[in-house]
Amino acid sequence: MNSSKSPGLAGFGILKNATCHTEKKISVFFSIIFMTVGILSNSLAIAILMKAYQRFRQKSKASFLLLASSLVVTDLFGHLINGAIAVFVYASDKDWIRFNQSNILCSVFGICMVFFGLCPLLLGSVMAVERCIGVTQPIFHSTKMTSKHVKMMLTMVCLFAVLIALLPILRFRAYQIQASRTWCFYKTEHVEDWEDRFYLLLFSCLGLLALAISFLCNAVTGITLLRVKFKSQQRQGRSHHFEMIIQLLAIMCVSCICWSPFLVTMVRIGINESRSKETCETILFALRMATWNQILDPWVYILLRKAVLKNLYKITRGCCGVHVINLHMLELSSIKNSLKVAAISESPVSSKQINLQPLSSMGQ
Repeated sequence: MNSSKSPGLAGFGILKNATCHTEKKISVFFSIIFMTVGILSNSLAIAILMKAYQRFRQKSKASFLLLASSLVVTDLFGHLINGAIAVFVYASDKDWIRFNQSNILCSVFGICMVFFGLCPLLLGSVMAVERCIGVTQPIFHSTKMTSKHVKMMLTMVCLFAVLIALLPILRFRAYQIQASRTWCFYKTEHVEDWEDRFYLLLFSCLGLLALAISFLCNAVTGITLLRVKFKSQQRQGRSHHFEMIIQLLAIMCVSCICWSPFLVTMVRIGINESRSKETCETILFALRMATWNQILDPWVYILLRKAVLKNLYKITRGCCGVHVINLHMLELSSIKNSLKVAAISESPVSSKQINLQPLSSMGQ
C-alpha cells in the first residue's frame, strides 16, 4: 500500500528505518527552553511594536509597524503551536503509532510547519517591498498604502500560505513522519513521485524567492536613502527611514542565515529524486537552524530601535574619540546657529519690527 496515499499508515514505515536518534531528556529540555525564549521574546517585541504603532498610527511608519507586528505574531504562534507539539512528541518517547493512529497529529504538525515557515518569509518580502515603495515613491505610498490596503495584503499572504500548507491534504497526500521521528513534513525519503518532488520544490522556491525579493528591495531602498543623504543635509523626516531599513537588513540577514540551509536541502532532495544524499542529521540540523529565525526576529525590533541605537552611539562616542566628536558637533551647532540667525533676519516679522522701531522713537 502506498503510504503517501493512505492517511492512516502515512509515515509509519519510516519509523522502523530511522537513521538518526536524539536523546530524549536533552531534546525535551532544549525544546522547552527554545519555546519559552521564543514566546517571551516575541511577546516583548509585540508590546514594543504595538506601542510604536499607536504613536505613528497616522504616519507613513504605521504600515511598516503593522507588517512587523504581524510577522512577530506569526513567529509567536509558530513557537507556541509547533513547540507544544514537539514537546509532546518528545515526552511521549516519539511513539507515533500509539498516539497518531489516524494521522491527525502528524497532519496538523505538517500544516503548521509549512505555514509558520513560509508565512514569515513572505511577510519579510512584503515589508521590504512596502519600504521600497515608501522611499522611492512617497506620494504613491501615502495614497495607496493605507492601513486598509496593508491589512488586505496581510490577509492575502496568510491565505496563500494556508493554501500551500493544505495543498497535500487537498490532494490526499498525507504529511510524513520524518526519519528522526520528531517532526512531520513533506516526504523527504525515497522521493520518487513527481507530486512529492513538486511540494518540496514549491516550498523551497517560494522561500528562496521571498529572500531574493527582500534582498533586491532592501538594496534599492538603501541606495536611495544614501543618495538622498549625500545630496541633502536635511535629515528631518528621514531618521525613521534609516531605522526601518536597518531593521529590514537585519531581518533579511537573519532569514538568509537561518533558512538557506533548510531551503537548499529541500531543493536538493526534490531535484535528486529517489537518490538523495541528504542524511537525517543534515535535515535535522537545517531544521534547527530555521527554528532560530523565529527566536532572533523579535530581537531585531527589541535591539535595533532608535532609542537603543542612540544609547549605543553615546557609548561609542564616550569610548572612541570624544574630543574629536565634540569638536565636530560644536562646528555643526555654530553653523546651525548662524543659519537660524539668517532665517530670523530674513523673516517678514523681523523686518516689521525693525521698521516699527524708528517710528516709535519718533513718536517719543
